Amino acid sequence: MVWEECVSRLRQELSAQDFTTWIRPLQVRRNGTNLRILAPNTYVLEHVNENFLGRIRELADLYGEVSDVELGVGSHPSAPKKPKRAERRRGDGKRRPNRLNEDFTFDAFVEGRCNEMGRAAALQVANDPGNCFSPLALYGSTGLGKTHLMQAIGHEVLRRQPRARVWYIHSQQFVKDFVNALREKAMPKFEQRYRKIDVLLIDDVQFFAKTEQSQDEFFNVFNSLEQNGHQLVLTCDRYPKEVKGLEERLKSRFVSGLSVELDVPDLETSAAILLKKAEAEGIDLGEEVAVYLAGRIRSNVRELAGALQRIKANVQFSGAPVTKALVRESLADVFASHHRQVSIEKIQTVVADYYHLRKADLLGPRRSRSVARPRQMAMALAKDLTTSSLPEIGRAFGGRDHTTVLHAAKRIGELCASGPDLAEDYRNLKRQLTR
Repeated sequence: MVWEECVSRLRQELSAQDFTTWIRPLQVRRNGTNLRILAPNTYVLEHVNENFLGRIRELADLYGEVSDVELGVGSHPSAPKKPKRAERRRGDGKRRPNRLNEDFTFDAFVEGRCNEMGRAAALQVANDPGNCFSPLALYGSTGLGKTHLMQAIGHEVLRRQPRARVWYIHSQQFVKDFVNALREKAMPKFEQRYRKIDVLLIDDVQFFAKTEQSQDEFFNVFNSLEQNGHQLVLTCDRYPKEVKGLEERLKSRFVSGLSVELDVPDLETSAAILLKKAEAEGIDLGEEVAVYLAGRIRSNVRELAGALQRIKANVQFSGAPVTKALVRESLADVFASHHRQVSIEKIQTVVADYYHLRKADLLGPRRSRSVARPRQMAMALAKDLTTSSLPEIGRAFGGRDHTTVLHAAKRIGELCASGPDLAEDYRNLKRQLTR
């Protein structure tokens, strides 16, 4: 069975705790070429959706012919249930599955400097779909909230216009649908379904790369939606123009509206995200613990959510309150991994390479602007991305005082706020260090 093969592979790939907590409780029902995975509650559903669904889809493709993998909440029913009216929409006015995660709303999205422009653009699109920023392209590394923000548009459009035809789909699913339509000689039905959508939300368009026929068909779909004044929202793991294997005409279409990058959250935003998620799950995290945890996991929102799940499981098993000690115990392996991944030495090496300097220049006494600014940049990144104290960072930069590090971080922050060039350097370096 496909699912048994997937489970066997996931057991090998995941830690015992992750497998037991997130994969083992899942139940699966197969209907033809569709695989429906049932989670025991929305908490598990959201975590699986954010952290494992992409890999499950890859394995399902590998071990059997599966046209779609869907997530839901529940258990095996004694008889198939009809989909809820609110979950169906067709061209004749009936609902079709829009595949929106009910938790991915604007209210549940935590805004910070890393995503404030993206949220503002998404809200504008939701308020007036088809008339501004079409397409809206949200791009950035994995786990930064692109899918959440895109689906929030869908929820808001449906709240304002309940009969709107809103559909969320992954680019890989589009390719599968297209291939199936070709095989079954059902292209007219395929074209009608896609081209009558009012708001198309399509995730991870980088997966269109090197799929020539699918790119051609999506180009036609794009043109049809655009000509009819409909809305397209897409996500990508990088600026769409940089995706190798995409046709130039499709790249041009993807960036013809508004493209907004979502960045790695800063400390304050990460802590706010943790507190919001903890509140939703009934976990008494506390601001001090949230800041402590956010300071040690800075790569993306998904990893923060995963860390919170492990803390919750530990609290449920032990009955102990959430303290820094419990967090350290629950996430010792995660913290160790992060410490290995982003070190001050790595930051110094990456920054030196980026500015075509020697690493020794960053550590030495030279104060010329060509060296001083990259040194300040490296210090600011060390403060932002590592768990080292200010004195530790200062010592790593040739024995400098902690006040020098603090000044460097403040100065880089001011320059990033006032000038796009340095801000772009900072984002590029941060992305390189955290991906």
